[in-house]
Amino acid sequence: MTPPGRIHIVGVGGPGTSAIAIILAEMGVVVSGSDVRESPVLERLRARGIPVNVPHDPASILGCDVVTHSAAVRSGNVELRAATDSNVPVWTRAMMLAWIVRQRPTIAVAGTHGKTTTTTLLTLALRRAGMDPGYLIGADVPQLDQSAHWGRDTFVVEADESDSSHLAIAPQAGILTNVDVDHLDEHGSFEGIMDSFDRYLGAIPGAKVVCGDDPHALRLARMHAARTYGVKAADGGALDVTATDLHFADGATTFVVHSPWGRANVSIPLRGVHNVRNCLAAITMAGEFGVVPEVAAAAFGDFAGVRRRFETRATHGGATFVDDYAHLPAEIAAVLAGVRADRSGWKRVVAVFQPNRFNRMAVMSDTYRDAFVDADVVFITDVYASGTERIDGVTGELVVDAVRAAHPTRRVEWCAQRADLVDFVAKEVRDGDLCISMGCGDIETFPDEVVARRRDLTRAN
Repeated sequence: MTPPGRIHIVGVGGPGTSAIAIILAEMGVVVSGSDVRESPVLERLRARGIPVNVPHDPASILGCDVVTHSAAVRSGNVELRAATDSNVPVWTRAMMLAWIVRQRPTIAVAGTHGKTTTTTLLTLALRRAGMDPGYLIGADVPQLDQSAHWGRDTFVVEADESDSSHLAIAPQAGILTNVDVDHLDEHGSFEGIMDSFDRYLGAIPGAKVVCGDDPHALRLARMHAARTYGVKAADGGALDVTATDLHFADGATTFVVHSPWGRANVSIPLRGVHNVRNCLAAITMAGEFGVVPEVAAAAFGDFAGVRRRFETRATHGGATFVDDYAHLPAEIAAVLAGVRADRSGWKRVVAVFQPNRFNRMAVMSDTYRDAFVDADVVFITDVYASGTERIDGVTGELVVDAVRAAHPTRRVEWCAQRADLVDFVAKEVRDGDLCISMGCGDIETFPDEVVARRRDLTRAN
């Protein structure tokens, strides 16, 4: 992989590809992009001097040295076909990320859950210590001007297992947050996932930081002599960095961190034990780079969160509407457990879930059976494809059946059509409720749709 000249990015409006476009531009590479529809992301890229065409146009690859693309872009895309016909090298996103990482010492953040928040927290800790780290974060972060930055110091990057980016790059240091079942289309089985994270850790020459609360991650940590962190080790043994005195109240969490570099009181405006672990991961890796816990804790105190991670979108009629990216069983359970531990005065929790990817639901729908135990009412809608092909018999109703079979007294409503879902939830939610919609598809617009429908109902009455 030689250094590219002019690069064109197909599907540049995605969170991962737009971040790559920003980094390439800051590196001085000539970069352009395209997408199927206009969006605020494209306007921000254009404001930075990155030309973007809508829709896709085969002529846009003329004069390019390399074409890259998001995972959502199909191989039959007109620009990708034009690149192939013109003998222009086509790199996957993982290949492009690998080339970027080779240009600077890098810390990778891998794992099934928590990558985005952990990457953000680590970036904030390094910045608070006076560094100018580069970073690539797969979501918008209000505290940062943009989701990506080349910087002058160590580069911090999410290493995604969905396309084996965690194996394509060559970081000098790395975090493993946890190991769970997902992306079986990429890895074949849970054993394949474990093997990929085993190879990821094995290829890291420097600091390795792994969560000890997760039994699968801890097994890998012991194999690779990694630094461990957590609240309680899965095997009952000792951990290098731990948290005690956890307290959840008013949408915030406090705890005391104990580490080889000292102890510190930490206060974060986030809910849930899972976010304590995210903080510990960042504190541990920051410690490996000379940042003491007190400095990292100071960076977390005013953390504004990450977009689509328990993001309050609206209040209406005494109800609160929250949007969250959680889409895997463990993520949903962690978010709802965090709410249950700190109700903040809410009377009921109404959970709305949009399953994602037909191939995922075909093999994983039954694993959602216990994900909603901390919700009072559950609404489930149909599967959002995310570029996957429809599979006969695979619908969101498989998740409904799994939850009802495991919890027959739980109120679970099946709403296949979006319009019905919006109407039912708008009428169900009442004063004092928290309505939290979850998923990684177009469910992110759901709070706005429900509030608009509630206003229509109010006017009609």
